[in-house]
Amino acid sequence: MTNGSLYREVPPTAPAGAALKGGAGLPLLRTEGLCKHYPGVDALVDVDFELAPGEVHVLFGENGAGKSTLISILAGANQPTRGQVYANGEPATLANVREARARGISAVFQEFSLVPQLTVAENLFLGAEPTKHGLLDRGGEIKRAQELLERLGFPLRADRQVQYLSRAEQQMVEIAKAFRSDLSVLILDEPTASLTERETESLFALIAQAKARGVGIIYITHRIAEIRRIADRVTVLRDGRKVGMMDAAHADETTLIQMMSGRPISQIFPKVKYAPAEVVLRAERISTEDGSVRDVSIEVRSGEIVGIAGLVGCGKSEVARACYGLLPLAKGKVTFAGQDVRGATPRRMLDLGFSYLPPDRHKEGLVLSRSSVENVSLPALHLGAFSSGIFLKRRAERQTVSNLARELQLHPFDIDRDVGTFSGGNQQKVLIGKMLTREVKLFVFDEPTVGVDVSTRVSIYQLIAQLCEGGAAVLVISSDLPEILHLCNRAYVMFRGHVQVELQEGQITEDRVLSHFFERAA
Repeated sequence: MTNGSLYREVPPTAPAGAALKGGAGLPLLRTEGLCKHYPGVDALVDVDFELAPGEVHVLFGENGAGKSTLISILAGANQPTRGQVYANGEPATLANVREARARGISAVFQEFSLVPQLTVAENLFLGAEPTKHGLLDRGGEIKRAQELLERLGFPLRADRQVQYLSRAEQQMVEIAKAFRSDLSVLILDEPTASLTERETESLFALIAQAKARGVGIIYITHRIAEIRRIADRVTVLRDGRKVGMMDAAHADETTLIQMMSGRPISQIFPKVKYAPAEVVLRAERISTEDGSVRDVSIEVRSGEIVGIAGLVGCGKSEVARACYGLLPLAKGKVTFAGQDVRGATPRRMLDLGFSYLPPDRHKEGLVLSRSSVENVSLPALHLGAFSSGIFLKRRAERQTVSNLARELQLHPFDIDRDVGTFSGGNQQKVLIGKMLTREVKLFVFDEPTVGVDVSTRVSIYQLIAQLCEGGAAVLVISSDLPEILHLCNRAYVMFRGHVQVELQEGQITEDRVLSHFFERAA
């Protein structure tokens, strides 16, 4: 029992007939008093956790709550400072990843571990290459890899080099690696962050198949809808400690958010004072050359927050990218701050005051091997505030970035630290900081809270509200419906490249938005 009767420890819901490994009723994995201490930081404090055969057990919590530390220990990639791990009821020392895999424990981490120059097949069997007569059997390797991909339903070619794959396709390769051998425990860390709706459905089907075979699945997600869809139990972590564990059937959004963040949901979204004024961005019947946007018209005014909603692949991101100059237009007109900007480059749009935050911070937003200072100042280095001729004003650069980092509550507060070493939520803060180094008329946030915790979400939502109330125009593109419902005073809903409907303040309800997600209105 934890925290009174609200967070009740309940038994797992393993499917009937699940193959119990290690004896009936024994968990596949269990931790007792698990601790992990780093200099100055307790990443885990006395965490008890268990995983039963044939269940999906979700780990839920903010970035920095200890989820990644826990799964890294269970996957053999890290060692606890104190405490014990049990596998099938017996004490186990998972000294390294190879030993964990030998026990049937396989992990798919958020940060990929692929070799870009190798093929899909070579990555799948790296370290376990098939041989024939003492030599590498490349033909057999490709054949086995292709059979595995087809069995999993992944539309990939086994002989293709990984460096030419999209992030979603690389995610499929990582998942396929986990299914290469006999599984007992599968660990998935935010596996759907880069997947489309269709690819996500394929993953959920694989999870159902694994559960039916008695595989236990540890699943990390920030998406409450996924918990409702696939989870059996949920363990919530906060500040390295276990807050509670509950049956997923009882895990409503209000309870989970309050457990995770220590604050009620009413404090998540700010009250925004809208004051729509002049039109800053107007797109008139635009279509892109690739067909992802077809005959779309939108406008965004200063002093308001406009949303674009729709399923993944509906074209909502492409509308902003076309206006920003990242996608070529086949027809239509884009006007920004009173100027016709058809054919303008992103650099030109940025100089005019159009700032775009991309949805993939790793691929398009950040230089992970460089410091926060260098990342934040990068879009504004040619401005007088940061340079004089060919010389950079290093002191002014550091002061500006330091002030922004403090305002955005960067943690840890170290602007010289490589961005790749920060948590996902703090990387997102650095990305947002890049938008704030110059005068901006329009802020476009494309999936602004993907893979970030609730605390960071609150900070981002408050910033968006402040920008709007300060007179900026704000466009929020999101697959997270509550962001559209609670932040925006107007919203467009898209389906297959078209705008289905424009909703005004007071009309933006869950039922109205969802009714236009799947088919064109009559």
